[in-house]
Amino acid sequence: MRASDRAYAALLEEIQSGVLAPGTVIGEVEQSTRLGVSRTPLREAIARLVADGLVRQQSARMLVVSGFDADDIRRLFEARRSFEETAARLAVSRGDRAVFAELADAFDQAHPERGALAADSYYELIQQFDAAVDAAVDNVYLVQALRNTRTHLARARRLARDNEARLVASVSEHALIARAIADGDAELAAHATHVHLHHALRSILASIAADAPETETKRTNRLSKGSS
Repeated sequence: MRASDRAYAALLEEIQSGVLAPGTVIGEVEQSTRLGVSRTPLREAIARLVADGLVRQQSARMLVVSGFDADDIRRLFEARRSFEETAARLAVSRGDRAVFAELADAFDQAHPERGALAADSYYELIQQFDAAVDAAVDNVYLVQALRNTRTHLARARRLARDNEARLVASVSEHALIARAIADGDAELAAHATHVHLHHALRSILASIAADAPETETKRTNRLSKGSS
């Protein structure tokens, strides 16, 4: 792997996981030393992160990790709806339906009747589904857009608390999408994708709201009620 690719992968993972939080300064000297690469491949890696929208130029000589809040997530899902519903329709007309039938079966089998659902296994299955959709649509422009939204989606997932009930529901939603593609039902595939994204967005925003610091007004009201 090239030095620039290694630096990009390392910085990407740290941004997505929150190790490098929004507003963190990305200094060339510091990062090149920390990652063990020279300045040139580091600049290439940072340029890719800028193109991804994960790093931005705050001033003439300062690069920082881009902000990412509830409004950004809403905008992300606006794009996801457009791209993913289109991809679902195209997968019906262009994809190998046997592949999606196998994926639908895999989602059905992953649906936990007993015990907990392993998030890592779930996301691995999602990656297989995404790869199958990318191959099916056979459109470099759409695939590039899909991959870019997934890059930012990793940040959105980090902001949401673990919610097993949501994971279980998402498994069923993906099973329905995959089965609709396998059955050649473009309308159902697109609609099921829309419903899945609606529920996913609501879950993430609810989790963020629950974790948000208590505002002064809410705190005052709560204290007033408690003392009455």
